[in-house]
Amino acid sequence: MSVLKKTALTAAAATLLPALIAAPAYATAHNGAASAAADRTAAADRTDQKGQKAQKAQKGQQGQQARKKQPAPPAAMSTVGGTLLGKPGTQVKLGAGAPVLPAGLSARSWIVADAESGDVLASHNSHWRLPPASTMKMLFADALLPKLPKTDSHKVTWKDLEGVGSGSSAVGVKEELTYTVHDLWLGVFLVSGNDAVHVLSAMNGGIDKTVQEMQEHAEELQALDTQVVSPDGYDAAGQVSSAYDLTLIARSGLQKKDFREYAATAEAEFPGRMVNGKRETFAIANTNRLLTGDGVAPYPGVAGVKNGNTSQAGATFTGVAERNGRVLLVTVMNPDSGERQAVYKETSRLLDWGFAAAGKVTPVGELVAPRSAKPPVGAGPDKHTDQTERTRAAAAAKEKEQSSGGVATALAIAGGVLVVLACGAFVVNRRWPRRRA
Repeated sequence: MSVLKKTALTAAAATLLPALIAAPAYATAHNGAASAAADRTAAADRTDQKGQKAQKAQKGQQGQQARKKQPAPPAAMSTVGGTLLGKPGTQVKLGAGAPVLPAGLSARSWIVADAESGDVLASHNSHWRLPPASTMKMLFADALLPKLPKTDSHKVTWKDLEGVGSGSSAVGVKEELTYTVHDLWLGVFLVSGNDAVHVLSAMNGGIDKTVQEMQEHAEELQALDTQVVSPDGYDAAGQVSSAYDLTLIARSGLQKKDFREYAATAEAEFPGRMVNGKRETFAIANTNRLLTGDGVAPYPGVAGVKNGNTSQAGATFTGVAERNGRVLLVTVMNPDSGERQAVYKETSRLLDWGFAAAGKVTPVGELVAPRSAKPPVGAGPDKHTDQTERTRAAAAAKEKEQSSGGVATALAIAGGVLVVLACGAFVVNRRWPRRRA
């Protein structure tokens, strides 16, 4: 089977104009009947239009009432990363020349952060504990990727697939067939396959062990809003995370080469059935619409990370994008505007704002370092004052860029080839922000 080609919008070679056909002349005797019929049709159209307007108005009122009934964020939330992040509502400190935040943001929670420095440029209820849906798979991948060699293979049993939630997303893993770890990670990242998550969990020693390791890893990252119940993010009582935590997790995952490559893969081939002794494959495409442009405009410079959608969580998304050497992370949780693909459109607007506002806003907080991260030698109390350390980090970043040829850009290659975010200093020489007391 041929590799799935990336969808592209192209202009038509020619435009076909509808032909204008004159109505036939009726006999005078029919004019009255035709006129009456036309009057009745026009009256019906007016009635129908009024009905449609009334229905739209009623739906709009119902939507506004539904939004008003949504639960309010807690009055006090975690202050990890800064005291302002623990306050409900929008937190932003605009400086001279800074653009205002986009209008019409409807997400319950969101955050815009600089992936390299860790500065939080703006946030809205960023520590509100909410169901994460499949964005939880970022934590699953960050915890397990180093443990499972991608060339290892596993023959799937029925027991491996036990507990996959009814109606949950799946890549199409089948019992009695063998898959490599690489195959399964493609299924996790591209189509959010819960079946692939369960098989990888089985290879890791089981669901319970995997959940425990994910929870321990979340605590190591100081993602303390996160409670793991199911490794795939399927709705489960007590399973929560936050926009802040998901951004921390994404930032950690993006330090890993395999994580970056899987998250930025637009399309791939996945193993199918055995036919006449030969393994068939079928095409899979990434459900991250800002990467593939499926139903929304692809975002320039985007390179992951993960989307999710369940009945309890609504739509959730964490995205990373680069522009002019700056890498931003945005997480959006449960927008309720009613706009189609709202989670992607609100993410795009926040990314646009973040790139325009960078350097013109005072950070409202920071993405903290993992517990085990050691502060740089000679670090003072203010992360912005240690010029020596900044100079050393910049020199190391430049050396890395020259040796690897890497620049902070997303390389989009169609035809099933991996799309890699080569983040240079962000990935390899990134200096963790200092922890605040």
